[in-house]
Order: sequence, then C-alpha cells, then structure tokens
Amino acid sequence: MERLGQDGESSTQRDTAADVLKIVRELAAEVHPHDASTQTIKLDSSLERDVGLDSLSKVELLTRLEKRFAVTLPERVFADAESPRDLCRSVLGANTAAGSRAARTVTRMELEDTGSTPDDAETLVDVINHHARTHPDRLYIQFYEDEVDGAQLTYRELVHDARRLASGLQRRGLQPGEPVAIMLPTGRDYFTAFYGLMLAGGVPVPIYPPARLSQIEDHLRRHRAILENCGTSTLITITEGKKFARLLRSQTEKLQRLVTVEELYDDPTHYEEPVLGGGDTAFLQYTSGSTGNPKGTVLTHANLLANIRVIGSTIGTDDTDVAVSWLPLYHDMGLIGACMCSLCFAFPLVLLSPLEFLSRPERWLWAIHRYRGTLSAAPNFAYDYCVRKLKDADLTGLDLSSWRVSFNGAEPVSPDTIERFCEHFGRYGFRRETMYPVYGLAECSLAVAFPPLGRPPVIDRIERTRFSRSGRAVPAQPGEENALRFVACGRPLAGHEIRVVDAHGRELPDRQDGRLQFRGPSATSGYFRNAEATRQLFDNDWLDSGDRAYIAAGDVYITGRSKDVIIRAGRNIYPAELEETMGDVAGVRRGGIVAFGRLDPASGVEQLVVVAETREKNPTSVDRIRSEINALALDLTGIPADDVVLVPPWTLLKTSSGKIRRRANRELYERGQLGAGQRAAWWQIMRVALPGLVSEPRRVLRNMRSSLFAAYAWLSFAGAGVGMWLLVLVLPRLAWRWAVVRWVARFLCFALRYPVTVSGLEHVPRDHQGVFVANHASYVDSMILAATLPRAISYVAKVELARSWPLRLFFNRLGTEYVERFDKQRGLEDARRIGRYAKEGRSFFFYPEGRLRRMPGLQAFQMGAFVCAADAGRVVSENSNAL
Repeated sequence: MERLGQDGESSTQRDTAADVLKIVRELAAEVHPHDASTQTIKLDSSLERDVGLDSLSKVELLTRLEKRFAVTLPERVFADAESPRDLCRSVLGANTAAGSRAARTVTRMELEDTGSTPDDAETLVDVINHHARTHPDRLYIQFYEDEVDGAQLTYRELVHDARRLASGLQRRGLQPGEPVAIMLPTGRDYFTAFYGLMLAGGVPVPIYPPARLSQIEDHLRRHRAILENCGTSTLITITEGKKFARLLRSQTEKLQRLVTVEELYDDPTHYEEPVLGGGDTAFLQYTSGSTGNPKGTVLTHANLLANIRVIGSTIGTDDTDVAVSWLPLYHDMGLIGACMCSLCFAFPLVLLSPLEFLSRPERWLWAIHRYRGTLSAAPNFAYDYCVRKLKDADLTGLDLSSWRVSFNGAEPVSPDTIERFCEHFGRYGFRRETMYPVYGLAECSLAVAFPPLGRPPVIDRIERTRFSRSGRAVPAQPGEENALRFVACGRPLAGHEIRVVDAHGRELPDRQDGRLQFRGPSATSGYFRNAEATRQLFDNDWLDSGDRAYIAAGDVYITGRSKDVIIRAGRNIYPAELEETMGDVAGVRRGGIVAFGRLDPASGVEQLVVVAETREKNPTSVDRIRSEINALALDLTGIPADDVVLVPPWTLLKTSSGKIRRRANRELYERGQLGAGQRAAWWQIMRVALPGLVSEPRRVLRNMRSSLFAAYAWLSFAGAGVGMWLLVLVLPRLAWRWAVVRWVARFLCFALRYPVTVSGLEHVPRDHQGVFVANHASYVDSMILAATLPRAISYVAKVELARSWPLRLFFNRLGTEYVERFDKQRGLEDARRIGRYAKEGRSFFFYPEGRLRRMPGLQAFQMGAFVCAADAGRVVSENSNAL
C-alpha cells in the first residue's frame, strides 16, 4: 500500500493516507461510474487531470474529509490542493492544530510548572515562547565585529520585536498559512521578520538579494518564478532593496506590498497568538535550483523539530555549545543548521554575514577563537578558500582547539580539501576528528546522514575503470595512482533510512552505484503548488534525492548528481571530479569551471564539454590552458574533451548557495550565448522590465478600480445608513422601522451588486417565530437577513455595541438584545432571559462568532442560541448567505 508517512513516524500518517485515498476513490467512482481506473488513484494523482474532479466535486470531497476526520479545513485548501497527498497534509495539519487548541493551556502550564525543555514543543513558536518565559535575558545571537563585541539579541528582545511585527502583519490582514517573502541581509531585522511571520501564523519564504548586476536578468527571472509559485502578496525587504523589489512586483501579478520591518511594527499588545500544530507549514525552502527551476519544499514544524532534535542527539549538543556561522540565512544550512538549532538548544550563535567571510575569511576562524566556538558549518569551498587565501601572518595567535564539530556539506566534499585543511590548520589547534563530512538536502529539512562523532574522515579509494564502466566501487590497490576517491558522509540519522536503487527502483547491494533514496520524519510531503515535481520526488514512500551514491560498511558515499552524469563510450563520467581537478590549472579561476554533457545532434553521441573562467587573454596562455584541461580529461576519463570553452570571470551561472548550475550553463552553451559577453546591467533590467510596462498599468488600473468601488461602497453605506438611522429614530411603529431597514438593505444589495439567492424559506415556521443562527457569521449577514426575511426580528448583539450611543439608540429602536461574550455565567443568564422573550413570540437572530476582523474558517462556536431555543421550545433556523 502507498504510504504518506515514514517508518519512524506515527502510524497516524499512514492511516490518514489510506483513508484519504479511500474517500477520493469512492467519490471518483460516483462521479465517473463507468471508469474502472478510479481504483488506481494514488497519492500523487492530480485531482483534476487524473481523478476528474471539477469545482463542485472538490467541494464535496472536502466536505467528506471534514466529516470523516472531524476537522475544519482551511479555505485555501480548495484552491491549493492538487493531489491526495496535499489533502493528507492539510488533514494532518488540521488534526494537529485541533489537538493543540484543546491542549494549549495544559501545555503552557506544564512548561511553566515543570521547567521542561523545548523537547515538549510541537512548533518553533512553542520553542520561542518557552525561552522568552524561562530565560528571557539569555543570549540568542552575538553579531560579530572585528575588534569589539557587536550587537546582541536576547530572547526577550527577539520575542518583543517579533510580536510587534506579527501584530502589524495581522492588522494588515495576514491570513494563517499565507506565504510572505523575505529578502533581507544578515542582521537583526531578518530574525524579527522570520520569527515574526511565524508568530503571526504566516509562512516565511526566504529569498536572496541579487549578488551581481552582471547577472541581474537571470536573478529576476528566477525570483519571479519563486514569487509566482508561492503566490505571496507581500515582500519584506530593506529600504535600499525596494528599487529591485519594484522590478519584481512589475513581473509578478499577485505581489502588491513592498514593506520594511520598521513599517510593519505595531503595538505588541494587539498581537493574537495563532493556533499552530506540528503539521502546519513552518516555512517554504526553495531549492537552489542547480538542475532546474526552484521548487518550494514544504517543511512543517514537525519536520524541522524532528531533524533538529536528531542532529542534537547525534552530536551531543547542549546549551554549553557555541555556534559560529557566516552562512546565508536563505540557505538551509545557515537557517536551520545554525539559527534554528541554536534556538532549540538555547546555545548562543555568533553570526557574521557571507560578505564578511568572502572579503576576509580569517574573520570566521577568529570568531571561533574569540568566542570559543564549538560548532560551525560550511560548504567544501569555504575550507578550500581558507587554505588558499590565508597566510600565516593572518593567523598568528589563532587557537581552534575549542572547535569540536566542523560540518562539511551542501556540496561535494573533496578529499584533497579535507587533507589540506586538516594539515594546514592542525598547527592552530584544529583536530582531524573535528572535520565532519555530512549529507543532507532541503527535502529532508537539512540532514540525512552523519558520521560517528569523533571519527576522522574516511576516504574510499576505488578502481576508476571498473567504476566508470559498471558502477561497481571496487577498492583500489594501495599503489594504484589513478584511483577514484570519495569521502564517507556518514550513516542515516536515527529514525531515517537510506537506500540505493537502480533505474527500475530495485535496491542495490553494497558498493554498487545507483540512485539515492531516503525517508524519515524530517522528509517533506512535497513541493508547494507543484504536483508534477512532487510526483517525480516520490517512489511510494521513498523520496528520490536526485543524487547518485553507493553504500559501504554502513556509510554513504555521494558520487554526483543523477542528471549530471555524462555517458561516453560506455563510461560514466562524473563532472564534480573533473571540475575540482581542472580548477588547479594555472590561470583558471577556481570554482569557475563546469563540465557537462550534450547530445551531438549530428552523431547522436553525448559529448563532453568543459567551460572554464579565466582572466588570461594572451593566445599562448589560452592555448596552454586548453591543452592542460584536455590532458587532465584524458587522464581522468580516458577520452579528451570534445570542446573546451574559456570565458571571462563571473560568466558561469550559479545557485544562491554557490553551486554551478550545469543545466543552465549547458543551455547557454547550446544557444551560443556562453562566453559571448554579458550585456550591461541596464540592458538586462530593461529586458525584464519591458513586460512590466504592460502588467504594471493593469495592476494600477485594477487597484484603482478596487479603490473606487471601495469608496463608492462606503459612501453608499454612509449615505443610506445615516438616512436609515434618522428614520428608525423618528418612526413611531416597530413595523415601520423594520420596513425602512428592509428597503435600505435591498437597495444596498442592488447598488453594490451583491447577488443574493434565497433558499429554504419553506423551512421557516409559518408564524415566522424562531431562533436564527448564522453558520459563518459576518456583519453582512444582518443586511442579508433584513433584506430577505418577510418579518421583523430582534438581533442578539455583543454588549460592546451598546457602549456606543449612536449604535445603542439605533439597535434599541429595533428591539435588539445584548449578551455578554466573555463572562460565561452572565452570558448564560442573558441566554435564559432572551429565551423567556422568545416564549412571548419574538424571533431572534444570533451571531455565534461575529467579528469585524477577516479570518478564514470558523471560530469557536457559542451555544447561547441553542440554549435560548431549547428554553423557548422554538425551531433553530440556520442562515447561510450566498453573495
């Protein structure tokens, strides 16, 4: 049976998946009774294309799911859900939220009374609130400065600022589960925005600011894809970033608001804590897109906490650790590995910006020295960068002996880099067993495999020819010089599993190269609003990493990306090794080289192409570089490169995390645009901005139309309302007053073009006496009911309305009764009193959850109307307005 959950998780997920599939299949069989394929529907089947459900059928499906699981699904599920897997995610989130809602008070009391740790927390919001209650003045982040201690951020300050921002977002109408993009540099505002969004119930979407103007066009196009996919209407940025953000807005239909953190600040006392559960989406981590367009990985609070907790238990972390990080906060290793881990385990984080590291890499190491850092992570290039760039004069007095875990991941781990770094910095107290090669990816939150703590790096030497021809990783003889080398990236984390399979999904034995798959409680449920990519991600309950690997003695060895492997003359060529080795050629910019395969349209044979960045222009030097690259290709693969292209620095396209985008560079090569020279930034901006000249006026016109209609509507309400108020006050008879209210309500429905349809009047008692309840209360219900019911009724309103004398005079003249909402005893007495009036023949209209604030779904239902009806022996009529 196809499963949603993993073996390390509760069976609830598997049971939910089975029940959802059963309901979908049953409904599909009813809608298409002669289609036998309905029983083959899977979790990743498209509800529209594969199942054949139209809008009305989807409504029926959601109704059945709500009834079966006793939940209220958010309204956005109707538009967002594309597959049964999406429905499973929504049901699980609703279940968790319902459980959290019932247990919220108990959980808080337990945390306060027992002094328990965030191990009890179900969400990151619970973790933040716990720290703010138990140790508000503990240091969370120390911002690094070269000579003196920089600014600090405590948990008290974090929560205060985050709640101010959350309050501002809520006041602007942020809906629970609504994505909001964050494009901010490393700094205090980033954490205010990110955690403030969580506290408000929104979903943060971190995106990265433009790195180089020379590639601004590519950057804009990729960000437009992200913003269109997540459907955000708000982008939080800095004042200086608004110019670039306006370009994005001109390209993105739904993006409306560009705001700074300061502009969002509001009174924190107005903040309302949302009800969140472990199944709710914590944030969207858009993949770096090294092999395609960015995809939004859905990560729930449960996913993140499961990954963070197993990371902590594996490396034995506690609040005595000190983390040091310069990693970008829009990347999973920096955001989850550094910031969220330090948050959950309450150890301080020393934070630098990526630019501070790139301009002076010794700052990273000196920060570890000064603050006695114990944990720090970086991709492989950073360790190589330190070896190549730093001189002994930069490191005099440096002491790295406090560093106990040095994570190396996010890109292929180089055996040469490990050896050079350990040797070079061993003289400064760095221990070989501190180097910690790991494997992970966004689709598993962050981490998948870690080596045993305290074990020195393990490097596997295998026979090159055997591996390239058959994929068999046979250990090489000790004296073999041309051996392939791969670094062990550890074993699956507790509760997680890894396997290697062939092209048909059959599991392979040890030391056989194949596709790497994984599963576990940290794994995503799919990509946001991308059913096709989600379908490709899953193989039943296993997720395809997109990487190739083999397993030996329990360790996983990553050999490359599946889509990057070049097949030439019956051999598998792995570009990563070529790129690393060719990066040592004199004159070639290290990290600025890419190897990829392309199909020759004439011969149908895959060709090997190498593109390298260089500053050399002298013909002799250029020829030398080409010759050395070809010689290395021949040594490593047995065949020369079919084409070697030399381009200026900063030509190659890379991801936000610095990985080479092989597919994108191959496409440029095939179009003849690679190395043709970068167009000026102003030209790229114009090319992207031109389509906005059409969409922006359309947006302005649409907003103007909406504003004019809003002004017209308010003027209509105000004009008609004043006249109605005066007539109600002066007319002597209640029937006449209600006649005025009825005609004004009908006029407003007509003037504002609210199409009102009425059904079910035949169920109203003939004497029209009863108790009416709005099942989805809005203050529009009062207008609709006044326009449609054939006789006068008495409203039951919250007592707060009686405190305003104009409203009190108006409602009193219509026979309105008031009830207390917050004092249960007084509310019950009010309900009994109204029940006595109902016995006398009056009809009442209740608003069980009415409020002015716009929120999705239903709020807590109040029982006063039913108490009143029971006391009076009257029929309860439910009102459902259709506008």
